[in-house]
Amino acid sequence: MLKQRVITALCLAAVLFLILWSRSEWLFGLFLLVFFAAGAWENARLFDNRYPIAVAVLASLIFVFTGLWLSSTAYIWFAFVAVLIWIALLIPSLFRTIPPLHTLSGHIYQACYLFSILSSFLCVLLLYKRSALFLLSILVIAWLADIGAYFAGRAFGRHKLAPAISPGKTWEGVVGGMVTVILLAIASMNFSTPESNISVLIFEKYGWGGMIGGLVLLVAMSIVGDLLESKLKRRIGFKDSSNLLPGHGGVLDRIDSLIPMLPLAVLLGMWL
Repeated sequence: MLKQRVITALCLAAVLFLILWSRSEWLFGLFLLVFFAAGAWENARLFDNRYPIAVAVLASLIFVFTGLWLSSTAYIWFAFVAVLIWIALLIPSLFRTIPPLHTLSGHIYQACYLFSILSSFLCVLLLYKRSALFLLSILVIAWLADIGAYFAGRAFGRHKLAPAISPGKTWEGVVGGMVTVILLAIASMNFSTPESNISVLIFEKYGWGGMIGGLVLLVAMSIVGDLLESKLKRRIGFKDSSNLLPGHGGVLDRIDSLIPMLPLAVLLGMWL
């Protein structure tokens, strides 16, 4: 299992590195399209949709249209609506029953989750156009939060965060992830600029309190995204969203924490 995870991660990292090195927006967009189509397909499966391939094709066409013909301002509005959807619908659903499958409310819920996935991919496009390093500084927040939470949870974890959804997560892990992100963000300020690092940009806009508060919000949203996908998988009886990525599960298993975090990062770093 570990060998599969490492091989898959190295292959994906190598492809992404070559695409970034080429500086080709078309190649990067195609790379995103493949992953978005896979995520849309997995979304349909999580909601027991009868035609997951059709959902993936339709969603991909929408992604191509929005990616090619909408402006950067429109991307930001997509991010704004996605954040509202998380606040008004998706986050509250962690504390109550998700609408039943194959009902009108269930289809609306699925559409809202799919819209949030679309918005997160559009945010990646927008951030990439700004700077690949700036995009990486946001992705690193989710990765560091996950690593910090894992080790803090292993060492100090006593109080379960959401035992009915994800028994392995603890409040101590949450704090550990946030502290890890904040400390490394502070350390990076000595050799980063606002153009390449979202933490520095937020600091310049809002000061120390704003930066720390913004990072805490971003980490919190990444945890929320992870928890919601876990709840959706438990409801349908899946261990992973798919087996498209050997050793890792599915695409949504890898990006679930980024889905709510990226739109918020765009608002904090590029709009508010």
